[in-house]
Amino acid sequence: MRLFAAVLPPEDVIRELAAEVARLKELPGADGLRWTGRPGWHLTLAFYGEVDDALVPELTARLEWAASHTEPFGLALCGGGQFGHGRALWTGADGDLRTLRLLADRAEAAARRAGVPMGEHRRYKAHLTLARSRDGVDTRPYLDALHGFRGRTWTVGELALVRSNLPRSGVPGEQPRYEAVARRPLGAAG
Repeated sequence: MRLFAAVLPPEDVIRELAAEVARLKELPGADGLRWTGRPGWHLTLAFYGEVDDALVPELTARLEWAASHTEPFGLALCGGGQFGHGRALWTGADGDLRTLRLLADRAEAAARRAGVPMGEHRRYKAHLTLARSRDGVDTRPYLDALHGFRGRTWTVGELALVRSNLPRSGVPGEQPRYEAVARRPLGAAG
């Protein structure tokens, strides 16, 4: 199954972000972007790709250890950026980014120790993908609009193992479906 570890923002943070995205969608050219649906809004910690079903129990156990050894921390969605010369538009994060990076590193290490093949390590960049483009677009108007965005701070209290079900229908605009297959509390309570 196709898996990744993530932080899932709470519903009130998602509502704030939805209001901001609604404003972005009113900008000229916004209809040329593939906007990520609300169910897909998450901060990926580590992407695992296709994971053999036999490795999932060990991965889940190691993620539980990673979560239990990471204390809850404050985070807020804010600002924006782009990857790939306008191929991905995202909002970033602010708050205890040191602990967020530590959790991301632990989520990656958990996979390696569980035997999940991982590519080379990259420095973690906290982001939540808002939209994509096949051809790359001028993201300046979107980045200008996101410049002043800051959502409320919330306490990250869990790590989620998420399954990504890619679209198979071929219908344009169909979104992947996401399902949390495990949630592990952060800190000693975990």
